[in-house]
Amino acid sequence: MFNLFRRPPGLFAVPDAQPPERKAARPLVAAQLPRRAGGLSQDYASLCRDGFARNPIAHRCVRLIAESAASVPLRSSDAQVTKLLTRSLPGRSAVETLESFYGYLQLGGNGFLETVLSGDTPIALLTHRPDTMKMGTDAKGQATGWTQAVGNAGGGRTRRFPRDTATGRCALFHMRLFNPASDCHGLSPLSAAAAAVDLHNRGAVWAKALLENSARPSGALVHDPASGERLTEDQFERLKSELERNFTGPNAAGRPLVLEGGLDWKTISMSPTDMDFIQLRREAAREIALAFGVPPMLLGLPGDNTYANYREANQAFWRQTIIPLVTKTATGLGDWLCGFFGEDAHILPDLDAVPALAEERAVLWKRLSDARFISQDEARSLAGLNPASDTQVQP
Repeated sequence: MFNLFRRPPGLFAVPDAQPPERKAARPLVAAQLPRRAGGLSQDYASLCRDGFARNPIAHRCVRLIAESAASVPLRSSDAQVTKLLTRSLPGRSAVETLESFYGYLQLGGNGFLETVLSGDTPIALLTHRPDTMKMGTDAKGQATGWTQAVGNAGGGRTRRFPRDTATGRCALFHMRLFNPASDCHGLSPLSAAAAAVDLHNRGAVWAKALLENSARPSGALVHDPASGERLTEDQFERLKSELERNFTGPNAAGRPLVLEGGLDWKTISMSPTDMDFIQLRREAAREIALAFGVPPMLLGLPGDNTYANYREANQAFWRQTIIPLVTKTATGLGDWLCGFFGEDAHILPDLDAVPALAEERAVLWKRLSDARFISQDEARSLAGLNPASDTQVQP
């Protein structure tokens, strides 16, 4: 890597083996140094702290997905299963439980639900943080259950959720997002957007520090030999270390310099306008939204011409992000609860209760009512309803 402070051999040498002579050149000393490489860590605590708590774009994406998905009711032909999905524990509603479950999926790529049992019958659901769970496997790599660390690290206790090898029944439900590098743990959208989140966060810190330091652009220190002796090696190294220590990184952006004799400040042609922080952060924000599957228009980000209007963007968000997520969850929960309630525990999302899809639903109903080549029962089936001849009462 090129170092501005390293003096290349022969920099002031004259060709043809002539003896070197001291030039009256004015060597430059950069006042804005590159920061060491770094980025957002992939561990769960860092993703929650820097990716969710400190980044407004990722924060809004996670909340938008979790709150929207949790608002979709889940129904089953088994009344006990439907009651289980809508029953809450003291201090938390069923919607909050599902909201936390979907939020954990977006943050950690894994979601966990535990069934509270009354004897052998589930009566309520509660969720757990993915960073407290550890999967156990056998010699063949097959999952044998989960272990949860409860309380402070090293001073708490553990809970075990074994899996019945005969029936596959387990008191813990685990759902993961696709991860090509692991068969047991999911990959969160926040991990895929970690570079964009880090860029967005650092841009905010840089812009804030620049404003706090009078918004001065970066520049260079120029030493004039005419004002005295040239810098010695010790002076050069001391100046270099002071610049690295006091004028490197976003928190030191625009910090004024105190110059000694023979040093002059020269502004270079790099300003906040040239660096275009605003556009850079907008592009990073769009990448974050893309990773989560949220149309940028829903986040108030300008420059998106993919959708004709906000309504189409909202419908695309529901069709491409929320409905697949809720359908996957309903299918997984149904398969899991079949071990407790039997084969009638299948679960489906009640999409008719989604206001964002009301317009599409009205168009479908009109098309079915105008169709003269199908029967009433066929039209009801295409609309997702039971046939008129079916007397079964839906919960």
